This record gives sequence, structure tokens and C-alpha cells, in this order.
Amino acid sequence: MPPVFDTAPVSKSALWSGRVVSGLVIVFLLFDGAIKLVPWPVVTETMDRMGYGSSETLARSLGLITLVCTVLYAVPPTSILGAILLTGYLGSAIASHVRIGSPLFSHVLFGFYLGLMVWGGLWLRDRSLRALLPFLR
Repeated sequence: MPPVFDTAPVSKSALWSGRVVSGLVIVFLLFDGAIKLVPWPVVTETMDRMGYGSSETLARSLGLITLVCTVLYAVPPTSILGAILLTGYLGSAIASHVRIGSPLFSHVLFGFYLGLMVWGGLWLRDRSLRALLPFLR
């Protein structure tokens, strides 16, 4: 017998909570991508401190990747693909902070917190993801 997926609509409160959480993530990542496109001196200085050099080309490339992944996440038909790509991007940020010995809760785990918001907001607003990952029966 094939699995039965819940086809009930998402409640209005869950939908709006998911939109708010996802909106916060989207605004933050659009800002993060935009400052890498410019790139502001704080971006290249931080990249240099993390061991990637102060390459403006690399900063712009990372900014473009951030923006593309964020737009994919923001558009409902491609939001799950965007979330998967953002998870990889945030995982590399976590690895970079671990490598240079950044503080755990403020720097290393920031990508984890943001990833939880990416997936939590999507889970709250997307019925198909709720069917795939049913936390409540």
C-alpha cells in the first residue's frame, strides 16, 4: 500500500509564521549577497582573515551564488532546491569558521541557526515538505 500523504491545507498561522521566518532569512541573505557584490572593504578583510585572500573576484562570485540560491529559495516552485543549495552554502561557512577557530555559538553555529530558519520557515509554509517530513501525526 503506498504511503498516504496529508493533503490538508496549511493553517493560516503556520503559513504566515513560515512566511515571516523565510522572509527574515531572505532579507538577510539578499543583504549578505549584495555586500559581497560591491564588495565592501569589510567583506574582503574578513575573507582575508579567514584565509581566502582579499580577492574581489571571489567575493563577487560568492555574492552571486548567495543571491541565486536565495532567489531560488524565495520562489515557491523552486524553494526546496533553494533550501538544499543554501544548506550546502551555509555548511561551507560553518566549516570555514571551524577551521579558523571562531567562537562556537556566535560564529560557528550561526550557519546552523540560519539553516534551521531556512528549513523551518519552508516546512511551515510548504505542504509537500510537511508530507515528506511529518513531525506530527
